[in-house]
Amino acid sequence: MTGAVALVTGASRGLGAAMAEKLAGDGVHVVALARTTGGLEELDDRIQAAGGTATLAPMDVTNEDAIRQLCRAVHDRWGRLDMIVHAAIHAAPLSPAGHIDARDWDRSIDVNLRATGRLIALAEPLVQAAEAGRAIFFDDPHAGEKFFGAYGATKSAQVALARSWQAEMARTGPAVHVLAPRPMPTATRARFFPGEGRAGLAAPADEAARLLAELG
Repeated sequence: MTGAVALVTGASRGLGAAMAEKLAGDGVHVVALARTTGGLEELDDRIQAAGGTATLAPMDVTNEDAIRQLCRAVHDRWGRLDMIVHAAIHAAPLSPAGHIDARDWDRSIDVNLRATGRLIALAEPLVQAAEAGRAIFFDDPHAGEKFFGAYGATKSAQVALARSWQAEMARTGPAVHVLAPRPMPTATRARFFPGEGRAGLAAPADEAARLLAELG
């Protein structure tokens, strides 16, 4: 994929950062999107130290105007996106379904569902313009488990939307993939399982390499 261009959301930490680093190490120019400027700058330092390149996009994935401007800038500079990796997620605190905080519920819908639909709509022409465009989403098995109402409902809705896009693009492209990461010691998992031991959890860098290898 040397010379390719990839947009990675949620790129400041966890699996998003690991995917960005792995792609950059493989010669892909990474457009790294996240809210945390400091995390993006640290990512950029690691990418540059390894000989890769990145463009930092510090913004909230729910900001429609910012995402629209970013997609326009990508179009004007490269004319395409060879890959989208959508790792941005809001992990609402665990709560009984009848006691979900309204702000957490709204934020979960905005980040996990609305932003995904908006990203698909705005970036679809860019990945279709690539010779072999790809889009990657990540599944999670927690939907329907107790106390995972806000996260589980919106994450499963996100995956359903991605699978609909996958079916629609089956003949024309881009290729849409829904991958299943193994449990990792990320901030999202720590929020759900505080105090959990890290033994047996997969390193994000290892998962990034494994998941990208699945694509061939």
